[in-house]
Amino acid sequence: MTLRLYDTATRSMRDFVPREPGKVAIYLCGLTVQSAPHIGHLRSGVNYDVLRRWFLHTGYDVTFIRNVTDIDDKILVKSVEQGRPFWSIAYANEVILAEAYRALNVLPPTYEPRATGHIPEMHQLIQKLIDDGHAYAAGDGSGDVYFDVGSYPEYGALSGQRPDAMQAGGEEAERAKRDPRDFALWKGAKPDEPADAYWPSPWGRGRPGWHIECSAMTWRYLGAEFDIHGGGLDLTFPHHENELAQSRAAGLPFARYWVHHALLNLGEAKMSKSLGNVIDLDHVAELGIRPVELRYYLLAPHYRSRIDYSDEALREAAVAYRRVEGFVQRAAERVGAGAVGEVPAGFVAAMNDDLNTSGALAFVHEETRDGNTGLAGGDDETVRTALGRVRAMLGILGVDPLDPQWSGAERTGDLRDVIDSLVALALEQRAQARARKDWAAADAVRDQLKHAGVVVEDTPQGPRWTIGEQD
Repeated sequence: MTLRLYDTATRSMRDFVPREPGKVAIYLCGLTVQSAPHIGHLRSGVNYDVLRRWFLHTGYDVTFIRNVTDIDDKILVKSVEQGRPFWSIAYANEVILAEAYRALNVLPPTYEPRATGHIPEMHQLIQKLIDDGHAYAAGDGSGDVYFDVGSYPEYGALSGQRPDAMQAGGEEAERAKRDPRDFALWKGAKPDEPADAYWPSPWGRGRPGWHIECSAMTWRYLGAEFDIHGGGLDLTFPHHENELAQSRAAGLPFARYWVHHALLNLGEAKMSKSLGNVIDLDHVAELGIRPVELRYYLLAPHYRSRIDYSDEALREAAVAYRRVEGFVQRAAERVGAGAVGEVPAGFVAAMNDDLNTSGALAFVHEETRDGNTGLAGGDDETVRTALGRVRAMLGILGVDPLDPQWSGAERTGDLRDVIDSLVALALEQRAQARARKDWAAADAVRDQLKHAGVVVEDTPQGPRWTIGEQD
């Protein structure tokens, strides 16, 4: 069965046909690290991690590039406001972002290039565009270089906008543009910006424009043509439109498919630091939501469906995940973890239908119900089959409860072992109370643990405990 993806460029579903058989090259527009990430940023990482995992599951050799934009107008504004070097701000936030991705079990990219490491490639592309008549150096001595939108007739095809109806993007001062729609490839030095945020160039001291960065990095790591370009829907215009125009104008075939995920909204607007309406990981932790539950929440809707955030919706997703997790844990205690099983055909069909994770999860919950029926009826073979299938599906989605990522034992700073010892002491006290038939004392221990967020369940193999609500 062939994977079908919705391609923004053609506005249609298309069968995925790789440039090279058995291989897929993906470029995901990473973050501009002017501040710490919020969960809207992390949706992108999770969604494309699931896409990557699906390709790996179906046998592809995947090259996955996710860049870091570490030089940008917003970072320079922060640098001036805080009196810190721009690179210090960028790196500090990059470290936080990397830890957030690790916490959510997002696989590390094949390469993670920084924009500041690819100035020579940017210069090469800009010079080629100038030589071919698609770009020009400003005539005012500013050092700016602009892409000539009027020289590229297909401009606007990706976003569906008409060039004659477009306004200036507003990302840089007009200075010496020939046309308000033209965008900066290279930005000359400005007196009100940090003195260390510049590089020498054939056009004078300056720094790259936002759009040329990604074109240079895709060219460097994936070549002239690659399979999939990903990013948020909000990047379609102007960022991706400009990337496409300058790359094609430079003679690069560029991306074969454009895949955009929908946004995560808070209220009526997208989650954005600039708007001051963000939910960060600290808030999620204060709600008692674990990273695995946040990942489940972010991947559960179809990637092209907008998420309207609320604390209640996040809690509901966590409860849904805990039901599946509870089955996996009980089944593993009953029949052993064993090897993961076959992936049900319905799950495969859903994932091949434009990565329909919402539809795929329906089969996870169906197998979970069958497994719970087997547990209740003592049917170990049913339990074993359901457990293998559920773990296979959850593994593809990156949320298998038995994955060491979520066990806590291998994560530095995790308190699972400490909590386990403390709960074991409490359960020993409860067992002693039950042995002497002091039911009130035994119930009191259980209630105290529940009040602390620890749910105790009596099983044929002895008491087991979990964090969270028991359903």
